[in-house]
Amino acid sequence: MSDDAVILRPVAEDDLPVLERFLTDPEATGPFQWLGWSDPGRWRRRWAQDGLLSDEGGQLMVVTGADRLGFVAWRKVVTSRSSYCWNIGAQLLSEARGRGVGTQAQRLLTRYLFAHTPVVRLEADTEMGNVAEQRALEKSGFTREGVLRSTVFRDGQWRDVVRYSLLRDDIASARSPASDRPGAGGAGGERTA
Repeated sequence: MSDDAVILRPVAEDDLPVLERFLTDPEATGPFQWLGWSDPGRWRRRWAQDGLLSDEGGQLMVVTGADRLGFVAWRKVVTSRSSYCWNIGAQLLSEARGRGVGTQAQRLLTRYLFAHTPVVRLEADTEMGNVAEQRALEKSGFTREGVLRSTVFRDGQWRDVVRYSLLRDDIASARSPASDRPGAGGAGGERTA
């Protein structure tokens, strides 16, 4: 893995085989994301339709230098007739896990969504047993809201998930002039290799 800074970028056509691995390779998904075989062609169809970026959500590649490490995603959750929030997630290849890449990618995604969409709330869900992702969300500024019981069916069992949220005001109140400089740390610009 490169020592370059973690960045997010739109999915290119030559990235599609990396995304397809998450639908066809249980080792690539990790223990909490393998939900069974899935149609790998869906990524190519969606990419041909909208480049995996739409008003309903999107995917961005997580990269360092030339290394493709996985992706981040967001989807619209309608909360009332006139409002919505984004539910976000990250999926990293095994070689990128446990190195702070997921934390940094989620921080970059939250900054992107708050800068380019009018939402005031981001949500993220993870299985109760996925302690590493819970830590990554908390390091990214998310607040644990509670447990949703029997929400995900995986590996023959219904699993509880933990719901997290991050509000636009949470970011604004946590910022200081130092945290807005790239490489200074915090939600404003920490770089992780």
